[in-house]
Amino acid sequence: MFKLFTNAFWGVTARLILRNKILILIGIVAVTFFLSLNWKNMRFTYTEANLLPDDHKVNLIYKEFLNTFGEEGNLIVLGIKDSTLFTVEKLNAWNKLSEDFKKSDAVETVISIKDLQKLVKDTKNEKFNLEPFIKDSITSVSQIESLQNELFKKYPFYDNFLFNKDTRTIRSAIYLKKDIVNTSERKDFVVDVLMPRIKIFEEKNNINVRISGMPYIRTLNAQNIVDEIGQFILAALLVTSLIFFLFFRSFRATFISLVVVCIGVMWTLGIIGFLNYEITVLTALIPPLIIVIGIPNCIFLINKYQHEVKLHGNKVKSLQRVITKIGNATLMTNVTTACGFATFILTESKLLKEFGVVASLSILAIFILCLLIIPIIYTFLPYPQERHLEHLNKRWIGGFVNWMERMVKQRRITIYASSILLLTISIIGIYQIKISGSLIEDMPKKTDFFKDIRFFEKEFNGIMPLEIMIDTKRKKGVMKLSTLKRMDALEDLIIEIPELSKPVSVVGLVKYSKQAYYNGNTKYYQLPTSQENSFILSYAKNSSSNVDLLKNFVDSTGQYARITTFMKDVGTDKMERIEENIQAKIDKLFPKEKYNVIMTGKALVFQKGTKYLVKNLAISLSLAIFLIALFMAYMFRSARMIIVSLIPNLLPLIITAGLMGYLGVPIKPSTILVFSIAFGISVDDTIHFLAKYRQELQANHWKIKVSVYGALRETGVSMFYTSIVLFFGFSVFTISSFGGTVALGALVSATLLFAMLSNLLLLPSLLLSLERNIANKEVLKKPPINIIPEEDDTESKDSNL
Repeated sequence: MFKLFTNAFWGVTARLILRNKILILIGIVAVTFFLSLNWKNMRFTYTEANLLPDDHKVNLIYKEFLNTFGEEGNLIVLGIKDSTLFTVEKLNAWNKLSEDFKKSDAVETVISIKDLQKLVKDTKNEKFNLEPFIKDSITSVSQIESLQNELFKKYPFYDNFLFNKDTRTIRSAIYLKKDIVNTSERKDFVVDVLMPRIKIFEEKNNINVRISGMPYIRTLNAQNIVDEIGQFILAALLVTSLIFFLFFRSFRATFISLVVVCIGVMWTLGIIGFLNYEITVLTALIPPLIIVIGIPNCIFLINKYQHEVKLHGNKVKSLQRVITKIGNATLMTNVTTACGFATFILTESKLLKEFGVVASLSILAIFILCLLIIPIIYTFLPYPQERHLEHLNKRWIGGFVNWMERMVKQRRITIYASSILLLTISIIGIYQIKISGSLIEDMPKKTDFFKDIRFFEKEFNGIMPLEIMIDTKRKKGVMKLSTLKRMDALEDLIIEIPELSKPVSVVGLVKYSKQAYYNGNTKYYQLPTSQENSFILSYAKNSSSNVDLLKNFVDSTGQYARITTFMKDVGTDKMERIEENIQAKIDKLFPKEKYNVIMTGKALVFQKGTKYLVKNLAISLSLAIFLIALFMAYMFRSARMIIVSLIPNLLPLIITAGLMGYLGVPIKPSTILVFSIAFGISVDDTIHFLAKYRQELQANHWKIKVSVYGALRETGVSMFYTSIVLFFGFSVFTISSFGGTVALGALVSATLLFAMLSNLLLLPSLLLSLERNIANKEVLKKPPINIIPEEDDTESKDSNL
């Protein structure tokens, strides 16, 4: 009954499409125009990818810190390691550059060598005064020598903040206004103000300026992603259309396919704009992904049309059969692919949810476009010429199919042994996979801004902030000597960790105050004793200038303090050990009844988010497998067939995971997608093969071997075509400058290649070996869905279609 309904449905669909072609084309144009109006809503995200749910504990802690101290990632640093800087002309030019940035509306403050102040004891008024190191401008070499002597030898408070006394590297700190850090104004400042002025300075003074800091890195990284979207789309169009042309040797068919996938890309961008989603590192991959997935749809439909035309020469009948026979199969395979992406919707990560929504909707959209546009366009075109049909008789394809058939017939034991060997080796490799939560690991290594990151890591031990916030649970509790001593002991541990920079906090300022009280003697750069504390702090309280220095380290109530350190790019395992060591020290130093101490910062949040995504990977992949298993159960009504169909698709995933372990490719946000994407696509081949296998069984009176080989010959060519397109299509992502995108493209390509071989060799071998258990009328019942309808010459030949 359902079979009759399905056939009737697709028959009606074919007639509706072919009889209302002008109306449908107008509708497609109208939808495309509507979606194109939403392109203006597209914007690249100006915040870091938040991999955690909003209500996750780690996010709540981070928000608590931001509410107390404001945005932490607002620092841009400029650095110079060049001895020629210490000349009158160049040092004055460097100081002037810093002064110029202060005039920008986007800048909150700038701290450079010229802005450095020294605390000077005012005995008469019992307070500290701030005096600049450089009052106006540098006028002589002796003044520079005096400045160097003071900075590098007498003021440890500033060491590793604005200079490295060992390498004589100098840097300036630009603090952007916190309310513009996550807006387009940040990009405007970096691109239109910061970079042009620095370029002029470099050219004029012949000095290389290093630039870093999270606002700068995020801006240039985002721009690289935006630039690559266009490159990916063009590369995907070029590669897939070239392969398509090599298969079909038809400019006409190639052009039609390009039109379809280009409209599909326009719809995808329109969906992103319509849903008001931001373009992230993941959603940026969807447009080229749609091209790669859409071309195989075109191959199935055009190949079927040309096959039908060659068979009986009736164009209308051929187009009707394209819709009725291939439409159902293509729908099922696109639905399974969309399911693979849609499982991300059920995760609690906003980043993955948006990716899942846009990808699954776009895949269904490209299916609809293929089904509507291709048959309609061919109604307006003349019959294919003989040269357009030559590819149907290619001998080398026949040779490939014959090779597969021989392998399944004669080398079944070899296939099983190879599969078991690969499975064993891969499982060993899986245990070597590492998890990476690095903010900068995937950034393009050849860019100047990445080289600058490494420069600041070497000179100042990192640029990624790690924050520790101390809640003393009482007002003015921070300035208690007992609290300062605990903070000092924690800072001593941080200093001993080579992956972290020298910490910055109120402790350093208090030590500096004691040094100033003793007239700048460096041996007094330490916390005051309990006897000294009262009169040194009385000097500090009388100094209004100290309020400005304190505001970045202590909140207005004096209850909260922060310790800021900067972290090198370290692996997740090492980061976890560092976190454990710091946490152990915190637990020892700060009694929970008196203090509440939290660790946070962008780097830590990102690392926690990566671990969270790994758990979501297991959930989304398990859900994808479960949904597709349900689909198989409904389609074939056989639990045994579910197992047989899943084995050839799970094996490639395990092999890929093993490869990741051996090649040192870590699990991270970009590579997490590999498994669900590959599984959703590779299972299409299984559906095609098993659907044809069932049809062959019924046509050959349940003769197993004849049916398996018949299905192999019938589906082998199309599976080979589509797998090659998918392999080279996903390989396009390897041209990316982002390591994660390269890994994603290479791993999905490899997985789909393994999946093709697995479905063409292992799947038919399993069917033949288990023929008594699965290939009989009791087990393999009549399907409720007929994926590939039986050949029937009774379709309407109405020429008025």
